[in-house]
Amino acid sequence: QVQVVESGGGLVQAGGSLRLSCSASGSIFEINAMKWYRQAPGKERELVAAVTNGGTTSYADSVKARFTISSINTRNTVYLQMNSLKPEDTAVYYCYAHALTRVGRLYVDSWGQGTQVTVSS
Repeated sequence: QVQVVESGGGLVQAGGSLRLSCSASGSIFEINAMKWYRQAPGKERELVAAVTNGGTTSYADSVKARFTISSINTRNTVYLQMNSLKPEDTAVYYCYAHALTRVGRLYVDSWGQGTQVTVSS
């Protein structure tokens, strides 16, 4: 009922920047929170940044002061601005949305397919 699509990944040199986009669509009455996770090869998926519909943000210690998550805009889109990228930021980045559906008023958790971010040294 809710679809999530990410974009904006790519290859960048260490010290560079990328901006990821995530849009949620479908039968959405309200988005409660959107989050960015990442998963590097051989590692578990980890939470990178999160934002609530009230604008409260949180970050993993490893990305604080380098990454910024935007607020959720009226098109149910969030952005992750990633600056001062490091090779260890290389991973597939996934967007997650926690939404209340318009039909049935159900809370659902939806994931995107992921977008690859590769940081070269």
